[in-house]
Amino acid sequence: MAETIKIAGEDGFEFAAYREAAASPRKGGVIVIQEIFGIDEHVRADVERWAKMGYEAIAPSLYDRREPGFTAYHDPEGLKAGIAHAMATPLDQALADIAACRDLLKANGDKVCVVGYCYGGSLAWLAAGRVEGLSAASSYYGSLVKANASLTPACPVIVHLGRADHGIPADEVAAAVAEYNPGVPVYIYEGAGHGFNNESPERYNAEASDLARRRTLELFDKA
Repeated sequence: MAETIKIAGEDGFEFAAYREAAASPRKGGVIVIQEIFGIDEHVRADVERWAKMGYEAIAPSLYDRREPGFTAYHDPEGLKAGIAHAMATPLDQALADIAACRDLLKANGDKVCVVGYCYGGSLAWLAAGRVEGLSAASSYYGSLVKANASLTPACPVIVHLGRADHGIPADEVAAAVAEYNPGVPVYIYEGAGHGFNNESPERYNAEASDLARRRTLELFDKA
């Protein structure tokens, strides 16, 4: 059964995290990193999916120092609020909270993987190179991947992009990653836009979502 727990960050602040235990047989742990909208129903659904696939899944609430329990609708007002929180949250702080989740999951002696979407996709890419002890990372449509393409991942990582994402130029991101990290697969999904894994009607692309999840599960299972 899913629950909300508290985890102490590097600075001593206790942030909330949505957690669900792994279905049997247990494979390890997965850190699920939110979009800009907080730990909403889509993130919770993703946590539950990963748990059903055998991974104890934890989604840290990364804006808690600014607004505990923040969630927002996918409308202009929610978008504005989410962007403001993301921009005001230091990347090092977010990565430290991810590391705290890693420590909790590693207490079971398991491998720990990370998957992130949008804002979380950027953090998943950064975590692969800057957070020690991760076994694998899957980055979905992160806007900071191109600017940080020269970062050397310390674990296997894959990148997912939508061809119809008007905010992230998929081919440019793929070229940047290939220049610095030619061994990192970058998957571009034709007909899919930004947020294609999110099940909101205006964003969801079932075909792209299912394929990206299969690829991510294969990566995590092999890690």
